[in-house]
Formats: sequence, C-alpha cells, structure tokens
Amino acid sequence: MSARPQKVWFIRVGGTAMGSVAAALAQSPDHVVRGSETDLYEPMASYLAASGVDVQREFNPDAMRAWGPDVVVVGNAVSRGNEELEAALDHGLALVSLPQAVAQWLIGEAASYVVSGTHGKTTTTCMLTHILQEAGREPGFMIGGIPGNFEVSCRPAAGENPIFVSEGDEYDSAYFDKRSKFIHYRPRVAIVNNIEFDHSDIFRDLEDVKRTFRHFVRLVPRGGQIIAAAGDANVDDVLRTDAYAPVVRFGIEEGDWQARRMTAVGDHTTFDVWEGEHEWGTIDLPVSGDYNVRNWLAATVAARAAGVDFATVQRAARSFKLPRRRLEEVGTWHGATVVEDFAHHPTAIALALRALRQKYPGRRLVACFEPRSNTTTRNLFQRELAEAFAEADVVLIGALDRPHRYTDAERLDTGALVQQWKAAGKQAWALPLEMQGQPDWGGEVERVLQELVQPGDVVAVLTNGDFGGLRRRIHAGCANPTSSV
Repeated sequence: MSARPQKVWFIRVGGTAMGSVAAALAQSPDHVVRGSETDLYEPMASYLAASGVDVQREFNPDAMRAWGPDVVVVGNAVSRGNEELEAALDHGLALVSLPQAVAQWLIGEAASYVVSGTHGKTTTTCMLTHILQEAGREPGFMIGGIPGNFEVSCRPAAGENPIFVSEGDEYDSAYFDKRSKFIHYRPRVAIVNNIEFDHSDIFRDLEDVKRTFRHFVRLVPRGGQIIAAAGDANVDDVLRTDAYAPVVRFGIEEGDWQARRMTAVGDHTTFDVWEGEHEWGTIDLPVSGDYNVRNWLAATVAARAAGVDFATVQRAARSFKLPRRRLEEVGTWHGATVVEDFAHHPTAIALALRALRQKYPGRRLVACFEPRSNTTTRNLFQRELAEAFAEADVVLIGALDRPHRYTDAERLDTGALVQQWKAAGKQAWALPLEMQGQPDWGGEVERVLQELVQPGDVVAVLTNGDFGGLRRRIHAGCANPTSSV
C-alpha cells in the first residue's frame, strides 16, 4: 500500500456509472477522489457530496493540475477537445478508462462474476447481487441503474472470499480504448443472457457484436463457468468455437437448468426450478414477465456456483425488487396507471409490453416511446419496431435524438410506423419532424396523450432519457406518486 492515499480525478463525474464508481472509491482509505462536471443534477450531486467527492462545476485544467492527481479517469462521454483531457495529455498524467478503474480498484483479487447480454443485464446483476447479499456474502457490485434492494449502485466487496458482480456492458470503454467494457473485468463466472445487434455507432453488424462476445467468453478460465441462455442461436454460435470453460445452459423448459410449471398472476410469477432431472423447488418471484424468469434462473445458477444454497435463493426471490425504471409504477395520471421502463431495443420493448399485459390484464395499454439510441433513431429496426408494439392499443412516438444527423433514407420513418399501426387497428401518433428540435417537445406529447388517455388505462413510458420533459411533467401531475424522477 502506498504511503498516502492515491489521488484520483474523474473527468465528467456526474454520469450514473462514473459517479457511482467515484463514490465507491471515495469510501476507501486508499483513495481521495475529486472530479469535474458541467451538467451535475440531483440526486447525483447530493450523492457525491455525501460520499466525500468534491466536484467542480466546470472543466478547469489549472485546478486539476494544482490538485496533483495520480490518475485521471476518463469516461466514454469524454473526447479530445475537453480542456482537462488536453491538459492531462500535455503533462503526461496517467489516464485510465472507467472499466480499467473498476477492474483495478474494485474487482482487484475478488472472484469476478460478470453479467452480459444485449438485454437484461441490469436486472440480472441486481438479482445475483441480492441473492449473494441474502446469503451473507457482502458482494461488491457495479450496476448500471438504481437497484431496488440497495441504496447505492456500486460498492467494493467485503469479507473473506470476496465476490464482485459487474454489469458487463459491451459498449466501448473510452475514446482511446474501443474494446467493450466487459473485456476489462476478468470474469471467473460469466452470464450471457442473449446476443442481438445493437449500438450501431460502435458495431458494424451482428457479426461484429458476436466478435466482442467471443473475446469476452475466451477470458473465462477453465476452472470458471459460462452460464448461457439456451435456444439463442447467436449465443450458440459464439460458444461453439470460443468457450474454453464449462458451459451451463438455462431456459424455460430447455437447458441444463430449467424453469417449469410457470404460473403468472399480476405482478407475481411462480415456477419450479430443475437441474437436469433434479427438482430443487419453487420460486415465488414478485415481478412479471417471462424474461424475468430467465433472468432469475441465470442468477440462480451463478449463485449456486458461488456456493449459495437453494433455500437462500428461494428466500431472496420473495424480497426481490426490480431496479428503477424497470416496469416501475410511478403513480396515477388522469386516472391512468403510469409505468416507466428503460426498454429501447425492439426485443426489450416487446418483452416489456408483454409483461405489462400480464400485470394489468384487461386494461388498455398506451405505449409512449422515445427513440434515443443510435440504433433506433435510424431505420435499421424499422420492421422490428413495427412488430414490437403488437401488445399496445395506442402508440405515441416522441422525438428522435438529433434526427438531422441522418438523411431521409437513413432515418427511422415514424410516419410509416404510424400508418402501419393504424392499419392494424391501433391509435397512433408521432411527433412531427419539424417540432423535434424544440427543447421541451415533451409538452406536445403530453398534450396529445391527455387527449387520448382514459381512466383505467396503463401508460407505459419507454425511454432511457427524459422524453423531452414528458417524464417530469407526468411525475408532477401524478395524483399519488410512488416514485421520483
């Protein structure tokens, strides 16, 4: 250990992942943490202050250098031209990406359990972490969202035989390191939930996505374990040639570990867990959706690999809470129940809406979707998005993120989607393109939504952002809010 704590500076510390890791490091006597952020909002501002992280509200290279950091952490939202980054480069300061920092200072010598996949990473990471906590293992973790069972999104591991659980994102690490984040995490146990094409700004095509997953599973040692979804052709293709560790498959009535005799009523799902021909027992999970059954099954297999007994898995299931913005009921608005979900990929949208049908049977389902990702703003998923909203009775589409980046031939055609949905008997509307550059365009979506919504409806707000202010407007107008923005 060094004679003094290591001084670590985070450029753009206000993001969810950057802020959570900075706060976790600040709890260690081995680190003193500061950072900068021009766009610092609540609750992150108060969270960082309470964690002892001093944040300057501007990029000030002179202040950074005067403090004398040993290491500068560069998030993947930082690029050349940032004043502090340029100063760090000019003066030869040590730079690391966020996943490098996690691997070095948080995972360290702990057994690394990494949850990967195009969908379900955040929820499955929360599930596994909760089971391990219930077992008394005090796991460290890094979760790319706000977990329902913990007060923080990141913390170091504790106790003997430490375990660290990471949400393994396939997105790139930093402007100087285009490898996927999960490559840094040295997995001993790797969960691969699914593989689909996404992140078109990073990956050329599906084969390019599979390439990074091939690199990931090659990292699992022979004494480790790869826990993989059964029946996923893309996962099968990756593991067929690149798995050197034992592979355990999970699925609903398929795989080495299976969920059988599934019963779904409202927001509760029960199912029996089998390993081969051995029946372990029944799980009572207080969430809806077949995909959450698969998520829990994957977490169960990983927990068993860590030595957790099945009775603890059963007990943990009964007290599990979904992370924020995953099928989260936020209140009643104009007589309708409002639910928020992070779904933005067509597959995730379809699964979320199906889960809402299970949770709220017989009610009209109004889906509001904001195409923000680099994949959904383009027409790469034009057909898939049309099909993804099959369960919805009403569909409203907000603004595409920076739509004028694309030509008409490249951009998602929201008008064509509206026409397809209307032809299928749905009510549908999309924000006109000429209104999409307005700073508070969510107000227009709110106006249309007020005209269409009826008492007893379920309104699903699907976004990984703020929907042009619509989320804030709905929260402010909820009669009995159960969640904050």
